[in-house]
Amino acid sequence: MKFLQRIGFQSMPSKLKSACLISLGAFSGMAVYVANISQAASYLSDDPEACINCHIMTPQYASWQHSSHARVASCNDCHVPHDSVLRKYYFKAMDGGRHSAMFTLRMEPQVIKAREESVKVIQANCMRCHTDQVHGATTEAAFSRNCTECHREVPHGRVNSLSSTPNAAVPEQRSVIPDWMRALKNSQETQDK
Repeated sequence: MKFLQRIGFQSMPSKLKSACLISLGAFSGMAVYVANISQAASYLSDDPEACINCHIMTPQYASWQHSSHARVASCNDCHVPHDSVLRKYYFKAMDGGRHSAMFTLRMEPQVIKAREESVKVIQANCMRCHTDQVHGATTEAAFSRNCTECHREVPHGRVNSLSSTPNAAVPEQRSVIPDWMRALKNSQETQDK
């Protein structure tokens, strides 16, 4: 109520009040709809299928699915920080927001490469999971290289292009068209015949 008083809502003309409420309702409804069709809640999970909600990561998903890492690690095991829960979800939110914006605006590159922040996270996770293999060694001091410089085909192989796996068998994506709208469309097509 204080917020409404502060913005002078009660002193607005009734037509302006109605327009504000209708706009707010439409915006809220649209936000809920976009969250639903983008399966926004799935991004809070560690399910690798969340990474292919927007088609961009299909080659990476397909190559991961056939790698040895698929048996022991999900996307988040390698691509988000694990030193704190807060940092993990902050990183996911920032990366997911960037991915969403790029996909929505059709700005995704043809060949996807890890950003500098992601390279650091991936390196830290390589070291975290493979401690037994690299005990006593630190990559910067001992090798001055990241693990992926030599092991670049793990786990995604040489596949990095959006068009490299056009027919890859990946989980089918959920339709963004609501069931009632699809049923309506099908009934209209049946009547037209």
